[in-house]
Amino acid sequence: MALSDPLGDMLTRIRNGQRAGKAVIESPASKLRANVLEVLKKEGYIRGFTRSEGDGKPTLSIELKYYDGQPVIKTISRVSRPGRRVYSSINDLPKVRNGLGISILSTPRGVMSDNDARAANVGGEVLAHVF
Repeated sequence: MALSDPLGDMLTRIRNGQRAGKAVIESPASKLRANVLEVLKKEGYIRGFTRSEGDGKPTLSIELKYYDGQPVIKTISRVSRPGRRVYSSINDLPKVRNGLGISILSTPRGVMSDNDARAANVGGEVLAHVF
């Protein structure tokens, strides 16, 4: 069965893995998922990820990050969904939790955090909020 929202599936796997206290979780691989994970790694929300080929299907192994036994990611939510896309110009881009969290955007210059998008002066589709 094909997924209607692959990015939402990955975010849910991260959320569930952290609630269960897992160190590493698996997710099917795609370019968009890898780009989102690169932003999460750069911002310090995950330890890292590796791409591997298993049974002919590429997978991503995501290393989750904890601090004093608590997950680093408190909330992670999908904003733009397949049924309702959410776009934002650079002027209308809201701050997540007064700047403590980040928004992940898909821009013409690639997938980036809201801080990088403000620095590059580009808007785009708001994929997720992370705090």
